[in-house]
Amino acid sequence: MGAILSAVASQDSFEISNALRSDATWLLGIIIMLAGGYLISLIYHKVPLIDRHLERTIMVVSYLAIGFIIFWAVIDRFVFNSQWPWSTTIPPFLFMVMAWFGAAYNIRLRTHLSFSEFRTKMGPSGQLACLFVDFVLWLGFALILFVTTCKVVANSAANFQIVLGTDNTMQWWFLISAPVAAVLIAGRAMENFQDDFRKYRAGEPLIEQAVIGGDT
Repeated sequence: MGAILSAVASQDSFEISNALRSDATWLLGIIIMLAGGYLISLIYHKVPLIDRHLERTIMVVSYLAIGFIIFWAVIDRFVFNSQWPWSTTIPPFLFMVMAWFGAAYNIRLRTHLSFSEFRTKMGPSGQLACLFVDFVLWLGFALILFVTTCKVVANSAANFQIVLGTDNTMQWWFLISAPVAAVLIAGRAMENFQDDFRKYRAGEPLIEQAVIGGDT
């Protein structure tokens, strides 16, 4: 772990890529994810504005950017017989950003698969146990996403991978959104379970009907 931190401090992409090949990456990933996720959950609880608007603002901006690029690319090609060389390569990266931050936000909304119809027939302790399983699974998913995408980002930077159709736009500028989203996923999972445990102690209903496109 010391070698990884030293490589990151050097800001040398080759050193970082080589250091992340170690199995210690997973242990360091657990520490960063848990600490970062807990910090994010505290920020969400303390600053409702960020809790409500962070991920979906990023999603909307990414979606509008994708729509504008595609819309103008069609006009540019069929009206002006021209085309931006990056009009077909930037949108997939923006979609990736939108998808990962959307995944984090929908954990908060609980609109992912949760078998709520089955869980509502269980007692409070059984419901809390199921919600705890959700919490552990989301943390495991976030850990895998964080560690593997950090390696992808470092490898992309070390190989100077440029977005096709551009001169100096690096791929890792977009790819780094995945490990960031992984920390947000961990934060949302922690935030949800903190709310679930509080409701359990207060005797409040634990399972509520989730609505896609709803609000927190």
